[in-house]
Amino acid sequence: MPIQETVEEPSSQPERDPAELLDQWFPTNNREMYRLRSAVQVAELPPEQTVFRRGDPCDNYLVVVSGRVRVQALSAGGREVVLYRVTDAQSCVITTSCLISQEVYPAEGITESETTAMVLPRHLFNEALETSEPFRRFVFGNQGRRLAELIQRVEDMAFGRVDARLARLLVDRCHNTSGSVAATHLKLAGELGTAREVVSRQLKAFEKNGWIAVRRGSVEVLQPEALWQIWKEAE
Repeated sequence: MPIQETVEEPSSQPERDPAELLDQWFPTNNREMYRLRSAVQVAELPPEQTVFRRGDPCDNYLVVVSGRVRVQALSAGGREVVLYRVTDAQSCVITTSCLISQEVYPAEGITESETTAMVLPRHLFNEALETSEPFRRFVFGNQGRRLAELIQRVEDMAFGRVDARLARLLVDRCHNTSGSVAATHLKLAGELGTAREVVSRQLKAFEKNGWIAVRRGSVEVLQPEALWQIWKEAE
């Protein structure tokens, strides 16, 4: 499927069986529900697989069972900006919106790891919305939660301090401990929705204070407590 302020790490939870969600949406003791259940497809996607591109028609509803998909867009200046990620038992906000409004994709989605997803073609999605209350609750519940996260993401990019957001991103990527974050300045800029030069200047300031060490293609977090304090003071 190209919200959160930080980069999500791969889920540490066991992979979910697609049957778990299907049991909730389409109980097997109902013939009509069983027919819908049987039409759901399961797709196995490799890392770095483009799931959809800007301008593509939206023909399927996708739910990630395991793995991770990055959804990103291009800024007016041509920079890639990460909007959010779709992980276990989540659907894509943009996909749902495009299916309902019958619009083309305004962004792109790319897998970041091996990903298993359930696929419901448009006609099946529409029929399931009408006939399965559990499926309907899942779709609109997920949409509401993820939309709120996306709005928060946009607010952070528009009004949040870059130093505080960068500090939190680094700490979260290291799970609140010292460690290495494998990311270029350009990648970090994409996560924050800002320019690479802005991130480079801020990293240099952090390094000068002894909080991090900048390596080629990575950042070593030396004092996570100091970085976390920057974020807390900005709240």
